[in-house]
Amino acid sequence: MRDPYDVLGVDRSATQDEIKSAFRKLAGQHHPDKNPGDDGAHQRFKEINAAYQILSDPQKRAAFDRFGPMGVGGAGAQPGSPFGGAGYVDLNDLNIDGLFGDLLGALGIKVGDRGNLQKEIRISFEEAAFGCTKEITYERVEPCNDCGGVGAAKGTQTERCSLCLGRGRVRMQQGVFPIAVERPCTRCRGTGRIVLDPCKSCRGAGVVAKPRTIEVTIPAGIENGATRLVERGGNCTRPDRAPGDLELTIRVAPHEFFRRVGDDVVCSVPISFPVAALGGEVEVPTLEGKGKLRIPAGTQPGAVLRVKGKGIVRRVMGGRGDQLVEIGVEVPTRLTDEQKELIARLASTLGEIPQEPERESFMDKLKSLFG
Repeated sequence: MRDPYDVLGVDRSATQDEIKSAFRKLAGQHHPDKNPGDDGAHQRFKEINAAYQILSDPQKRAAFDRFGPMGVGGAGAQPGSPFGGAGYVDLNDLNIDGLFGDLLGALGIKVGDRGNLQKEIRISFEEAAFGCTKEITYERVEPCNDCGGVGAAKGTQTERCSLCLGRGRVRMQQGVFPIAVERPCTRCRGTGRIVLDPCKSCRGAGVVAKPRTIEVTIPAGIENGATRLVERGGNCTRPDRAPGDLELTIRVAPHEFFRRVGDDVVCSVPISFPVAALGGEVEVPTLEGKGKLRIPAGTQPGAVLRVKGKGIVRRVMGGRGDQLVEIGVEVPTRLTDEQKELIARLASTLGEIPQEPERESFMDKLKSLFG
């Protein structure tokens, strides 16, 4: 027999959680049901099971560590068996339940699917700021109404499966190793009942795909990429199981004027040179429409003016953030001769009396840098 540590690919100091994790991964990869046509899969799966039965049992593991293969071949071991006694593996832990695989595959449900769904909701910048209620329609798998999830046509009866005696699961022994493996009954597909006359709507699966419309409340201040969970809003992969959950990812559309920084909104507003120099009042966009902003005299390009309480609704502390207005000064590109003369006269006047604080500060720094 191969060293069970080598079979599972774990160190001799591996914990039980690490051993169990390695077993689940390898058993899922090499299970015969997942490797049709691979004659070696059956043997690999038996070897993996045998290794796990040794290392998952503290006594057998200790005996193997001390005495090697002879330490786990005591009384009761069958010829060729590396350990004594029968083990038991529930394939539910491996997510290899192939129930309804052929029928549900057409509905987009894969093996081991728990029914969880993921969808996106697209909202506007304003809806994210103030909250909203959105109606979304999506398709999910639900129990068939025509047969009530039984899978049998109306007026017909199901009978108890003779293979599993109504349990829905059967135990099988893997080859020469005394390992009782429990798996869904292939005859009744794990239901314990045999459908004699399948329902025409669901073809005997008991579930069908249907459109569903729900209302989702989006809280004020939600951010792009945030998620909302709708419990039991996902697929019902089996009639006898509860539906999975629906996870909604919020996508906030970009805004023409605004961008978000925390709970504040930022926008850029161009003003003329006279307004920047003399001050005045300009019209600016806000989340609630147009507003007025007072520009102080001597406002410099790139200055940021704050408008209190005009930002995003705060989700934790309450209240709202602010609106930050970045000031840009527009320089005229088409001037008449008269305008050019006036600007030239203004420039000569400004040269006599220092009126350029930004330039003075820059020149002072330049002088100190280069001496």
